[in-house]
Amino acid sequence: MAADAGSSPHQLPCVFSPKSRQYLALCAQDGRLRVWNTDSKTLHQEYVPSAHLSATCTCISWGPCRTVKEGPRRKKRKSEMGQVEERTDLLAMGTAAGTVLIYSTTKGALHCTLDGGHSGGVNCVQWHSDDSLLYSGSDDTNIVEWDLQTGKMRSKWKADRAAVTSLCVSHDGKLLLSAGQIIKMWDLETKEVFRKFTGHSTAVTTLRFATTRPPDSNGLYFLSGAAHDRLLSVWQVRDDGKDKNSVVSFTLTDEPQHIDLVMSNSKEEGVRLAVVCKDGQLHLFEHFLNGPCKKPLSPICTVQMSDTKDSPVPIPLLAAALGTDTRSVLLAYGTHLQPVMERVEINTAERHVCLTRDVQTSLSLSMETTVSKVKTPVVNAKSRLLVPGLPGHQAPVKGTMSIAERLGEIDLSTVPTEKGASKGMASLQTDNFAVLLVQGLESNDANILNKVFQTRKDVVIKKTVARLPLSAVLPLVEVVPHTLVPSYRAVLMVRWLKAVLMHHTSYLASLPDLVTQLGVLYHMIESRVKMFHKLTKLHGKLYLLMTQVSILILAVKLYIDQCSE
Repeated sequence: MAADAGSSPHQLPCVFSPKSRQYLALCAQDGRLRVWNTDSKTLHQEYVPSAHLSATCTCISWGPCRTVKEGPRRKKRKSEMGQVEERTDLLAMGTAAGTVLIYSTTKGALHCTLDGGHSGGVNCVQWHSDDSLLYSGSDDTNIVEWDLQTGKMRSKWKADRAAVTSLCVSHDGKLLLSAGQIIKMWDLETKEVFRKFTGHSTAVTTLRFATTRPPDSNGLYFLSGAAHDRLLSVWQVRDDGKDKNSVVSFTLTDEPQHIDLVMSNSKEEGVRLAVVCKDGQLHLFEHFLNGPCKKPLSPICTVQMSDTKDSPVPIPLLAAALGTDTRSVLLAYGTHLQPVMERVEINTAERHVCLTRDVQTSLSLSMETTVSKVKTPVVNAKSRLLVPGLPGHQAPVKGTMSIAERLGEIDLSTVPTEKGASKGMASLQTDNFAVLLVQGLESNDANILNKVFQTRKDVVIKKTVARLPLSAVLPLVEVVPHTLVPSYRAVLMVRWLKAVLMHHTSYLASLPDLVTQLGVLYHMIESRVKMFHKLTKLHGKLYLLMTQVSILILAVKLYIDQCSE
């Protein structure tokens, strides 16, 4: 079974571990790597890269299973001497900064960092069957071969004129597929192009070898998927070189985001394929690869998920892994912050299957006690918070002020910065703005909200929003369009909403009924977008009219000057 070989840079990475599928690795909107245990349904490990905000993770790929040393262990019996335990350990992460991070799930820490190979963001990473070799493709159009034993670059070559967006190594480790808009097959020994394939009009985001047969037998096939393309193309590598066009196409409902397949080892064995699309649907295919097929193939079964409410809402599927049994599929669905893992039996005799699940809306990351080193303090009912300000933000006390006094301190023309206040004015810290904002949201006091919202300093707005508790984020988004003064509502609304999206996107994305709760805001944005086109036309007409008037005035002045002479 082929492991998932990296992810498209246009989506959040989400990959099952190979063979046992015991772990699910994904990066959420907050830039953290989370490894979930699919058996216990708990968070196994969490890793925060040092540059997770500036150098976000763009792709993930699990390494081959290998023998892992975990320290002193009991002496094996004679019956166990021939048994070698292999585990999934290393995980490669490409970043937007051009580095590749190697994370060890056994150590629960960073194994090494591979840098100096790329000048652009890494779009794809792919392991060799020898776990000491790794390949990465980047926006700088280069492919880099890394040696993990030394942690250094072993080889580097230019792959294409465009960015390298996908990679895949053959089962025997002799061939490498790379793609941007052109798919190239490389001989890994000589680093020379073995074959070229063209047919996609957009960047190729997915490459998978579908068979393990050698290329000289006309039995080597691979499949490819591209951005904004609703087809998966299958290519045959022929020994006579007549392989310019794809031989089979699989139809999808949207762009492919996650692919898992069971490879074919002979002509009598079909290829099983599971494709999760951008629209959250799962399509299952089974086909015997034996030459070209004129008509595009439809899935034998399509799986969708929804909740159990009276008005069902779709639940997006994130990833799927095929089991040894033809009916068994391991699913990951929900959100990247808190995915739900479940192994289900799919009746492929039905063309369309809809699974209903009651997904918990609350975000509760439960981590295994053996992994977490965070000690939770014992808090009883008698405990009180004695520090002023927001919980977790212990601002020093500089005298007590009532709400009226704090409002009087806010001057719309000169808002104090954190380094100091303007002359003739007391210092008002960003914590105070956050406290006032929370109080205004809880009491729905328009006077307090208007005073806070009229702040024009971007730095103050960003820091105020960053200090807000999560419970106040959604009320803030709902109240901003209704509270701001109409004369400059649009400019300030954009500033506040931009700050909310910068700091709290991961929380908002975890809310299942976000569209319903922010219906008013969606309606306002939609109406403004529709009006913008009309205003643009009106602006063009007025500009043309004013230009003509200016030319006419200039002509009249010249005529008057000539008459006076």
